[in-house]
Amino acid sequence: MGWQGQILRVDLTAGTCEGAPLNMDWAHAYLGQRGLGTKYMMEHSDPAADPLSPGNTLIFATGPLTGTSAATGGRYSVITKGALTGAIACSNSGGYFGAELKMAGWDMIIFEGRSKSPVYLFIENERARLLDARDLWGKSVWETEPLLKSRHQDPQIRVASIGRAGEAGVRFACVMNDLDRAAGRSGVGAVMGSKNLKAVAVRGTRGVTVADPGAFMEAAALAKEKHETPGKARLASVGTLAMIDVTQAHGSLPTRNSREVQFEGAGKLNPAAMKAKRRSDGRANLLANKACFACTIGCGRISVIDPTHFSVRDRELGPSGGLEYESGFALGPLLGVDDMEAATYANFVCNEHGMDPISFGGTLAAAMELFETGAITEKDTGGLPLPFGSARALVAMVDQTARGEGFGADLGQGSKRLCEKYGHPEFSMTVKGQEFPGYDGRAMQGMALAYATSNRGACHLRAAPFEDDFARLDTAGKAKIVKDSQDEIAATDSSGLCAFPNNAMEDVAAQLNPACGSDWTADDLRRTGERIWNLERQFNLMAGLTGADDTLPERILREPAASGSAKGHVAELDKMLPEYYRLRGWDSGGVPESATLRRLGLA
Repeated sequence: MGWQGQILRVDLTAGTCEGAPLNMDWAHAYLGQRGLGTKYMMEHSDPAADPLSPGNTLIFATGPLTGTSAATGGRYSVITKGALTGAIACSNSGGYFGAELKMAGWDMIIFEGRSKSPVYLFIENERARLLDARDLWGKSVWETEPLLKSRHQDPQIRVASIGRAGEAGVRFACVMNDLDRAAGRSGVGAVMGSKNLKAVAVRGTRGVTVADPGAFMEAAALAKEKHETPGKARLASVGTLAMIDVTQAHGSLPTRNSREVQFEGAGKLNPAAMKAKRRSDGRANLLANKACFACTIGCGRISVIDPTHFSVRDRELGPSGGLEYESGFALGPLLGVDDMEAATYANFVCNEHGMDPISFGGTLAAAMELFETGAITEKDTGGLPLPFGSARALVAMVDQTARGEGFGADLGQGSKRLCEKYGHPEFSMTVKGQEFPGYDGRAMQGMALAYATSNRGACHLRAAPFEDDFARLDTAGKAKIVKDSQDEIAATDSSGLCAFPNNAMEDVAAQLNPACGSDWTADDLRRTGERIWNLERQFNLMAGLTGADDTLPERILREPAASGSAKGHVAELDKMLPEYYRLRGWDSGGVPESATLRRLGLA
């Protein structure tokens, strides 16, 4: 119960689809989604394989609460070896695709090998087929999804697909579902493209059964009541973009490739500006908010662009997913751009062609610094100047990158490879090759440690030191906060729930137990999260990463913040990392001790 008990194994090389029973011992040890997908990766893939080779495995996984009426129970994850990082990748997405896959009767899809020509997977409950996608290759996400619904004469089909970026091998390409929801980081879309897999289309009508419906409904209702907080109300009202005002005031808003921590144009990109912005026809830039399956929040934004703006003069763009905090910071302050229409356009293109706006913005920011220091010139960029603050450069480069054309082909490799190519690796603001999200580690010491130790590279969704970071600048206690929240988030990610409600482990257990017929306690789930974190670490060690990769760019470690609450401060990683390793039960090189592995059942 909760789980469907079935996985779908797809051999793209042979062109076969076969069902198999879910390993229930693993399910009880790793829950589902992130944890269970990583376990299957360890057992069915070579961590040393090139991420873009047929030897890499690609997994779509749901959690035991996905597709149920559990509050925010609509998540699924794409797990693979990341094309951007070479580390374990687990990209979490909302929308409706994950619930549809679960209601078709599948907990997980495992893709192996590589198809000789483009294909898509079509699932109708227990029936799964690989079908010809040569006519879809070269089409955008926005074209692919309606075409598949029309082809199969069913508007209720849910589609996850790649756009031009995934086909072109952009190393931060996404898997997009429901048009503007993304399994967004680490290049999972590039892995999908390397396998000649264009899309997964699902229609599921079987539903999801729980072990104790009465107790489950009671627990789900109580969890929804607990979500009625001021934080939830803010997310519903103004979305995640509200963080731009918080980080600006705090001095933790990465600006101009993290050379600065506050942006003078932040007021032109915040929720108030989004609501005040008017098109030529009088409509506001922000049309509505949007929710995922079983969502109690509705933090998504639906926006439009003024048709007179230079970015859309040659095309018509209807409403689509608007700026959220991470896309807003990356396509605005990080580039020194204060043009909301241009940033919204770039975000639309990232949705349309399946591209991570955080890594795209971080890579373009590095390119702008390369340009301003003379390391690259207009000869390299195809005649286009790339100064900080150029909205025209942003619009031109997002189009080129999505298509893998011109200088966009260099940008599509990510900032680490870009900066190494042009002789300035220090301009890449990355951890393990993945670009920073929107929180500067000099002003947020806990987040600095979270970035450095994240198994998938720099990430703001693998730990939750926010409240403590905004309250105080010192490093005391940050290692424990980061370690404990990493474990709890790993368990939440594996359950099928969204991380945004900040569910207490007691509330997750209260919903899992009647759904699955289990008896987990909050401490059991924390231990499960710790097991998952260490399993991911084992994968990375086998992939060739070491403790030396648990670090930050020299800029964050050596160049003090010039303004804000952290003026004069750097990230003090050296004070936190040894304590973090001790709390994890790892040696001084970041390798899990044998006693730790035995305690977690990983030895």
